[in-house]
Amino acid sequence: MPASAHGSTPSGPPEFDPLIMTALFDAQSFAALDGLRRRYFPPALNRVPAHATLFHHLPGESLRAVVERLREVCAGTGPLEFTMAEARSLGRGVALAIDCPPLIRLRAGLATAFADRLTAQDRQGYRPHATVQNKVSGEEARATLRAVEALLPIAGRIEGLALWHYRGGPWEEAGRFPFTG
Repeated sequence: MPASAHGSTPSGPPEFDPLIMTALFDAQSFAALDGLRRRYFPPALNRVPAHATLFHHLPGESLRAVVERLREVCAGTGPLEFTMAEARSLGRGVALAIDCPPLIRLRAGLATAFADRLTAQDRQGYRPHATVQNKVSGEEARATLRAVEALLPIAGRIEGLALWHYRGGPWEEAGRFPFTG
């Protein structure tokens, strides 16, 4: 998969769009999570489907190396079982905590492999979650928290990883990497 530049400056090297890495949910749990996101996320701000982010900003110029590493890791990994039994307040939104120790270990291994490429945000501790609401009033978020808690637990599988180009709006898919191990 070739790296492509989104823009360039006349006097410098091309500027590459950052990469975002997310977990791929099985179809049933994705449908449940995306349904919650469509119901509770402000429509004008809901630019991407339900997801759990592993890395928020990998350098786009490293696309080839990231893809090679993902292919290797995903070929040796089988589907990961998870549960979501806790809804967390984000103050002005709600997220569902993902309980999946194997995902945390997989992400830690990738973080070690990409250590020299990580932003400060991606070097912080990893607490996997799926955001179903953000940027609403505190009152609306508290009501959503109560409503979503009544739907828990949600269980499913993470079946692979996805890589996305961030170009300022909706994400553009850069690849899907199913777990085949």
